[in-house]
Amino acid sequence: MFEVRPCADQDEYGRAIGAIGQYFNPPPDEEFFERWVRTLPHERMHAAFEDGQIVGGAGAFPFELSVPGGSLPCAGVTAVGTQPTHRRRGALRSLMDTQLRDVHERGEPIAALWASEETIYGRFGYGIASWAGQLTVQHEWDTFAGPLEPVGATRFVTPEEARKLFPPVYDAVRRERPGMMSRNDVWWEDRHLRLEEDEKDAPRRFVVLEADGEPQAYAIYRTRFSFEGGLPASRLIVREAFGATPAATAAVWRFVLDVDWMSLVEVSLAPPDHPLFLLLALPRRARYRMGDGLWVRIVDLPAALSGRAYGEGGPLVLEVHDAVCEWNDGRWKLEDGGCERTDAEPDLALDVSALGSAYLGAVSFTQLRQALRVEELREGAVARADALFAWQPLPWCPEIF
Repeated sequence: MFEVRPCADQDEYGRAIGAIGQYFNPPPDEEFFERWVRTLPHERMHAAFEDGQIVGGAGAFPFELSVPGGSLPCAGVTAVGTQPTHRRRGALRSLMDTQLRDVHERGEPIAALWASEETIYGRFGYGIASWAGQLTVQHEWDTFAGPLEPVGATRFVTPEEARKLFPPVYDAVRRERPGMMSRNDVWWEDRHLRLEEDEKDAPRRFVVLEADGEPQAYAIYRTRFSFEGGLPASRLIVREAFGATPAATAAVWRFVLDVDWMSLVEVSLAPPDHPLFLLLALPRRARYRMGDGLWVRIVDLPAALSGRAYGEGGPLVLEVHDAVCEWNDGRWKLEDGGCERTDAEPDLALDVSALGSAYLGAVSFTQLRQALRVEELREGAVARADALFAWQPLPWCPEIF
């Protein structure tokens, strides 16, 4: 049996994160732990103990996640791992069960994570809730399909200037896109504006696009300089490029694609409905490899389902199975945007992990039924559920936490 509890001090904190940190090169140092505790406090980092020794850890960033039509408190699960000496012994199960109960007690109706291995988290009730992929555009194929009207002007800014100019643009995008996390001052400074040690030779650059004196778009990127055979072969690696309007989005991407000496532009976490696919004249020439993005876990079912907006199609009765958060188990009626327990006959039966996949609108109930993840108990219920839960644009989490 393992004792699982929050870390009491910085020493326990470092050893708990070290359960997963040991796999990184180099392992995290004291400066890393001191920085992380600014966004992941001791009480949100759980440690698993055996005979007084820490053998595993699981943390959760407290933030809000944008959901269709709104925003909800969310536990951003991170730094989950066990020591190699304690694999397959129940330490992870103890950590995840305890963490989910803690999340529930804190009033966070959803949890979310990026899965290092996609086979791990389904058994704890998480479901794939968004898609993201590596998008690469070669310079010779980066022409836009149509003419681009000028929008404002771009200029480089310092990290201090970016701290003031970038958040309003990000927040404008977040209001439209499910799956995006809120960012406080510390998150911006530590995660996006602070230059890493390995960036001395290729520092990130900060660009703002302004129109009428207001920021309309921004880009954060790095370049990898190279010449091959006498020709430029450099890469531009986009960390983020957002616009508050479609015109500003197109303009900032045109800037990124036009940087001199770049043979290609890389975007690591592009959603399948990224505007570049239709902005480009030759989208077939772009290379895209899509994979799973954010995974979502419904922790408080009525609060989570009542906290997002819906289309037409209700009422809908769900028979939900939840082996971990037993308070979610049972029948729930979704009607007029609210959710409550019911004794009515169910329309659909599904595991809570499948509901997590459908929650942000990236995965349809039709897809889930085809994958044998949903049972239709009343004819037409899958179509009604799709009409209820569908959302545009698709969910997108642009950073791994």
